[in-house]
Amino acid sequence: MTGRVIFAVLVLMFLGLQYKLWFDKGSVPRAHALEQDLAELNAKNEDAKQKNAVLEADVRDLEKAGEAIEERARSELGMVKKGETLFQVKERPASATPASAGSGASSQAVTTTQKP
Repeated sequence: MTGRVIFAVLVLMFLGLQYKLWFDKGSVPRAHALEQDLAELNAKNEDAKQKNAVLEADVRDLEKAGEAIEERARSELGMVKKGETLFQVKERPASATPASAGSGASSQAVTTTQKP
């Protein structure tokens, strides 16, 4: 009889440990899910590090060189230096030019702006 009691206690302990292993807070499936979450967060972190490196390089360029500021002002804001001439080329639609209707060539309009 004591053998059966010991066996029953051991089975209950085994089942309790199995429950903790598979269904509790620190279970195997939960550990795998956390590992996947960690891998995703590490990938996002690497992307953020690369973006930060690019932004840091831009900041260093802007702090050190006035040329970088001038380049950005020209490309992003369309600014022109004093005494400089801006030539702006615009495409015309093919239907607006009767001479090029059959030739397939596109014509262009040039706008010139002179800053004093």
